[in-house]
Amino acid sequence: RMRQAVALWLVILATLLQVSVQGPYQRFLLKELLRDYNPMERPVANDSHTLTVQFSFTLMQVMDVDEKNQLLTTNAWLQMQWYDYYLQWNQSEYPGVKNLRFTPDQVWTPDILLYNSAHDKFDATFKTNVKVNSSGFCEYLPPGIFISTCNVDVRWFPFDIQRCELKFGSWTFDGWLLDIQMKEADVSGYMPNGEWDLLGRIKVPGDRNEVFYDCCAEPYPDVTFVVTLRRRTLFYALNLLIPCVLLSSMTLLVFLLPANSGEKISLGITVLLSLTVFMLMVAEIMPATSDSVPLIGQYFASTMVIVGMSVVATVIVLQFHHHNPDSGHMPRWVILLQWVPWFLRMKRPGEGVEPTLSNSQADSQSKTLSSPTTTTTTTTIPTPTGSGRSTVMHAHSGMIRSVAVDNQLQALLAEVQFLVERVREQDRQLSLAEQWQFAAAVIDRLCLVGFSVFNIICTIAILMAAPNFGIALSKDFL
Repeated sequence: RMRQAVALWLVILATLLQVSVQGPYQRFLLKELLRDYNPMERPVANDSHTLTVQFSFTLMQVMDVDEKNQLLTTNAWLQMQWYDYYLQWNQSEYPGVKNLRFTPDQVWTPDILLYNSAHDKFDATFKTNVKVNSSGFCEYLPPGIFISTCNVDVRWFPFDIQRCELKFGSWTFDGWLLDIQMKEADVSGYMPNGEWDLLGRIKVPGDRNEVFYDCCAEPYPDVTFVVTLRRRTLFYALNLLIPCVLLSSMTLLVFLLPANSGEKISLGITVLLSLTVFMLMVAEIMPATSDSVPLIGQYFASTMVIVGMSVVATVIVLQFHHHNPDSGHMPRWVILLQWVPWFLRMKRPGEGVEPTLSNSQADSQSKTLSSPTTTTTTTTIPTPTGSGRSTVMHAHSGMIRSVAVDNQLQALLAEVQFLVERVREQDRQLSLAEQWQFAAAVIDRLCLVGFSVFNIICTIAILMAAPNFGIALSKDFL
């Protein structure tokens, strides 16, 4: 028991002594390693050897996709690993010193940069310490907010998928001096974005490339990671698509308003102005490019064309409804609308009402009234001598009174005939005006049916033309 207690105390004492001497050993080792160290010298045993750097990429967050400026902002960590020939030591000679940490200015670090960087300082990484173990294995993990260029294709906006590349490579070393080997990207700590979904079985696939330039025979390797993002469309559907569909549906109400209301043109112009406002909102988001027209821009443009055509059709309808009957008969192409009311299930004015007297019957009756017959009967009555003169005078006076009554009757019949003709002319004008108004109603109903079909076809054809419309519908709406 006494020996076991002594051995235990010796172990504890040795442990305390080892910890107490770790500080001097580490300080002495740092001085020894950095005494003749040159951070500009490539750390290889032979200058003809190639230094291999294992490169990886850890994506933490997609912060923003700027469609207008075509920029991608990501929060990521870089992982670089290599062996430094001059940073090795025998761990037994320096007890307790397993790892050392150097600033990037003290030791050699690869000048790997983001080629397609759009940052104002170009290199956006935070210079962290380089961790080195006794075998010379160096590990450098600088984090940063990377702003990179990205060719944003807004053709299928808001059902679009964007592929943004992040190309990393050495800025001054060629492939014979510095060989970059890619390791798979890490997305285990990725924070989801509210607007974009990260797609792919391998979330951030990468590829190593070698480029041979005309100036040099040496290859220049690079590692390119591809970030594939799908836009989540719920926000744009609620704020852009659904209002646009409702406005295009309100266009159909123009053809349901009565022509006498005086609000048909006002409603059409109001809908057109509203669509223009939404079009300006989309234009503020989209980049000023002529390479492709966004899907939502196509939909807004087609809707504005529909609204513009509806305004033109409304003007024609109002012109027909308020047409002057004295300007002439209806043209033949309007007469072609005879079969359209049957197709649209519309009834003509007065259809189903009992017919009145025809014009020929009315003319015959008026002629009968306007041509009274005068019957003259000569009767010889034997009268005594002396009374014949008075009889003739009485007959003559009676004939004069009959002629006066006939003149008054003719004048009265002429006035009645004038009134009849006046009423008949008014009926004719009213009938002609009703025909023009009925033609306007037929055009109104025909435009309602035609624009409804055209609007539905345009909505389905344009929105479902997006390749990932089904994916967006299943993930964002259902």
